Amino acid sequence: MPPSSAGRDLAVGLRIHPESAADQAAVRAVNIAAFETPAEADLVDALRTKAIQLVSLVAEVAGETAGHILFSPVSLAECPQVKLMGLGPMAVAPRHQRKGIGSSLVREGLSHCKQLGYQAVVVIGHAEYYPRFGFVPAAKFAIRSEFDVPENAFMIAELETGALQGKAGLIRYDEAFASV
Repeated sequence: MPPSSAGRDLAVGLRIHPESAADQAAVRAVNIAAFETPAEADLVDALRTKAIQLVSLVAEVAGETAGHILFSPVSLAECPQVKLMGLGPMAVAPRHQRKGIGSSLVREGLSHCKQLGYQAVVVIGHAEYYPRFGFVPAAKFAIRSEFDVPENAFMIAELETGALQGKAGLIRYDEAFASV
């Protein structure tokens, strides 16, 4: 978990804080509600059991769990010294969607990753959504995903300017992602 105080109020009624054990059931429920299958919820559960550093944040609105975002370490096979995180899954409960909660989770999560010394974050996601947070197609850096996804859906954001200069290769995710 990232270093944090009690969490931050980002907007009226919205509070984002690091996930605690007490949040796990509600986080699972949000992931199940937001996706067509429980695969993403199962992925979050599987990643929690590993001895790896996660950034796992919960969004609450009026004390109700409204969203969740998870970042987990990934590696650039050809450049193992580069510190990278993978964003995903991110979920917002259907009744709370389109209210800026997802955007707040992404911004807060990227900030936590940067504070922890990560140099860049990758995401497999909507090409229309993630560029607003600094994501660009990873192909710009000759970086590709181990998964067969459209080139414009695999994006990367540098948290440390120039961290990816001269780097290229294949991003590998934790083995837990193979089940999604």
